[in-house]
This record gives sequence, structure tokens and C-alpha cells, in this order.
Amino acid sequence: MAHNVIIIGSGPAGYTAAIYLGRAGLDPVMVTGALTPGGQLVNTTEVENFPGFPEGVMGPELMDNMRAQAKRFGTEFIADDVTAIESAGSDDAPLYRLALSDGETLETRAVIIATGSNFRKLGVPGEVELSGHGVSYCATCDGFFFRDKPIVVVGGGDSAFEEALFLTRFGSSVTLIHRRDEFRASQIMVDRAKENPKLTLLTNTVVTEIHGTETAPAAPALSLGGLALNPKPQVNVSGVSLKNTVTGETAELETAAVFVAIGHTPATDFAASVASRDEDGYIIVDGASTRTSTPGIFAAGDCVDRVYRQAISAAGMGCRAALDAQEYLSE
Repeated sequence: MAHNVIIIGSGPAGYTAAIYLGRAGLDPVMVTGALTPGGQLVNTTEVENFPGFPEGVMGPELMDNMRAQAKRFGTEFIADDVTAIESAGSDDAPLYRLALSDGETLETRAVIIATGSNFRKLGVPGEVELSGHGVSYCATCDGFFFRDKPIVVVGGGDSAFEEALFLTRFGSSVTLIHRRDEFRASQIMVDRAKENPKLTLLTNTVVTEIHGTETAPAAPALSLGGLALNPKPQVNVSGVSLKNTVTGETAELETAAVFVAIGHTPATDFAASVASRDEDGYIIVDGASTRTSTPGIFAAGDCVDRVYRQAISAAGMGCRAALDAQEYLSE
């Protein structure tokens, strides 16, 4: 049996699309991902800039609420990954076959790709362990939490400079670290950074390790159903180890936060056969719509958007994708 529409991805774009399609009576199916349904927000602590939550909301809670709302309107969830999409119909009756990582296949009349993108990581010790505890990939999301504290930004492009300049509103100081002596950022961004007294540019330097310090003792041990639970102490970023790429000299720098801004990798390889992509892998859509190069294939969220990358803009794009798909299915 062919489904009306399958949504690939379960972040704000995917859940919003599911809500709209479910309310339209199209019985959407969502392939959420096998390991990390909910997108990047499940790894975020407090979200203060999503409308409707004046006191803020935890990222996982926001995603749980979106999922519950999509489920309320009849969305079916499949916890798996899509590995490929291929055409399985005719010009008169387009149909698409999705291959899943468990070997199963699904057929559908329309597809919405909402797989988002992944932050490129430094790949140094401490980065994973301290993610959400001082290591961040979004200044607008987390900058506020480091008011009057020293901050490090890693990167050399416009995004890194934008984040560094934004973070000077909060941090006592901001140090932007770049591995080369020349920046990829536009000259106007570099000039603004040099003119900002709170911002220091550190070139020919790489971060080799991120360190953490215990900031709160562990909670008392608990027993649940006979199982002993030993909570771990709270550990937050306290500093970084640095290495000069020219001289090989090493140094230590105290900081309360490390913002990594070295780019994104859109999760779109599985869709290469049905959707045109740019040189960086972002799916190309038609103008302000969500239509891709293949009729019946739509895309929304961070797998399309290389500029804004916010939960609210992804949700808005998910709405547009649902309306575009609804119009396509009614033709």
C-alpha cells in the first residue's frame, strides 16, 4: 500500500509538517531516525526564544510536545533511517520507494525531507562529554547563559565572526580561535571584530582539548526498584588546551564556554538521486517554496536553510512543505 506522504526527519520542520498534514486528513508517516529522533533540540537544555514559552522550555520537552501534537492528528512514527529514495511509479502516477536501514521499504506518493544538518565538530577530547555543559554550536541559543564569563569561539568564516560579535553582548571577553592566519570571513566582519574591544583574534591556533571542572557535587545515591543509582557530579567547561600550528607551542586558556562554528553538514546524501543539491549538500528548492527538482519531493528545515538554522524558522518551513505537499496531492 502506498502512503500519501512520508516525512523523513523529526525535528521542528518534520513535526510541524506532520501536524498540518494530519489535520488535512492525509495520514502522514514519519521516519524519525533510528537513534536520535527530535533533531538537534533534544541535545539542547533551555530554549528561551521559541514563541509561546515566556519562561523558556527544555529542548527535549519541546520536541516531546511537538511529537504528541503530531500523534494526536494521526501521524504514524517509524524509528528507522532512510538510506535511499528511488522512483517507483510512472509519469502519470509518480510513486517513490524509500529503503530503510532495517531492510524494509515504504512506498509513497509524496516525500518531505526534513533531516536537518549536523554541526561539524572539532573532534577533540572533552567536546562530546561537555556538550550542553559549556560546549555549544549555537550562540543565539546559549550565549545568554555565559553572561560576564570568558568565552571562546572556534572558526574563521562569517558564521564564526557573527557568533563571536553576538557573544560580546554577554561574555566578559570573547576569544575567536582560527587555525590559519587568514580568515574566510568577509573583510567587513573582520574589521568589526578588530574594532570590538571585548573580542580577541587568535590565529594559527587550534584547540586540542576541552577541559571541565566539577561545579556541583553529585546528588545523594538513590535506590529505584532495588537498583542502586549513583548520580554524577555536574561538570562544566573550565578551559581549553591550545597549539600554535606554526611554532608547535602549547598553552592553556581559561574559558566558561566553547562555541564551535566551523560549518554544518546537511544530512542529505540519501536523497541525492531525487533532489538537486548545492556544492555543500544543501537541497535546492524553488524560490520561497519547498519544491525540489523532482515533483512530489519537498524539503524543509536545516537541510535547506544554511542561513537561519533556528527551530522557529524550521517549523515555519515545515508548515510550507505540508501545504505544498497538500496542493501537490490534490492535483
